Amino acid sequence: MSPVKTSLVPFAQKIVTPLTKDKISVLQINLGRKCNLACTHCHVEASPKRTEELSAEVCQQLIELINRFPQIQTVDLTGGAPEMNYGFRPIVEAAKAKEKEVIVRSNLTIFFEPSYQDLPEYFARHQLRVSASLPCYLETSVDRQRGAGVYNNSIRAIQHLNQLGYGRDRNLIIDLVYNPPLPTNTNFSLTPNQQKLERDYKTYLAEHFDIQFNNLFTITNIPIGRTKQFLQRQNIHDDYLQFLAENYNPATLNNVMCRNELSIDYLGNVYDCDFNQMENIVATTPNRERLTVAKLLELDNLDVIQEIRTANYCYGCTAGTGSSCGGALV
Repeated sequence: MSPVKTSLVPFAQKIVTPLTKDKISVLQINLGRKCNLACTHCHVEASPKRTEELSAEVCQQLIELINRFPQIQTVDLTGGAPEMNYGFRPIVEAAKAKEKEVIVRSNLTIFFEPSYQDLPEYFARHQLRVSASLPCYLETSVDRQRGAGVYNNSIRAIQHLNQLGYGRDRNLIIDLVYNPPLPTNTNFSLTPNQQKLERDYKTYLAEHFDIQFNNLFTITNIPIGRTKQFLQRQNIHDDYLQFLAENYNPATLNNVMCRNELSIDYLGNVYDCDFNQMENIVATTPNRERLTVAKLLELDNLDVIQEIRTANYCYGCTAGTGSSCGGALV
């Protein structure tokens, strides 16, 4: 007899009390789906074939948002490759003019594409905080996830940033991001201990490439986008979701990134987080009106959302030590 599968407890039932927003301090903006890579784990499903990007109108609305609300402490730019999409530099410069922290989620290999070779110097000049995907410190694993040659180009890019002061100057921060390989069977595991893995990364990269970086963030593969499609092809999507649910840790709830951030897409729609954005679960006003950047400006208020919209993939952020754009939560 085959074992009886445990039915998944919906995330909304597991947390009992709905999640609510804290005061908004982070704007995470997805500038578009254009990217020079097409990574197997990309929940955005970005690629060189995608053309969706920010419009001039929404770009101006976002700059107005940044200028109007002093409570915004961090502007977090993502994509696709954010640097390839319209509005990247105008938003960077508007945010820095208001003394905001600006994070750019860079794949690093963009530095070697025509028209983008000045990016390292641009990053350093504006003191952008670089958050760079490097899903392993070994070449084989990285190239398997992200494409042939990506590892070597990533190493060269980090070395260039190090030469400009990144990882050494306290105002030039570079963080690396680890995500585990996608599982091909039900032998699932949570992300490794973040502090120990950071030590391993720093030792290996320093010894082999004389590389320095600030922090390593471990991020769980959330079952949406290409990750979800991959798991479904392996017939293990439901098992993976159940595994995450079985490792749910309520201690992570106070620190999940959706608490104090707004996620905004290239059309100007507002979401609780980047994952909801990819699943088109839009944020709403208390009157259930769809929330947009234009609406936030009209209301003159960033703190409109009362209840965070959740889904079962939220187990990915709350399993084990937790997962966010800033790594482990507890």
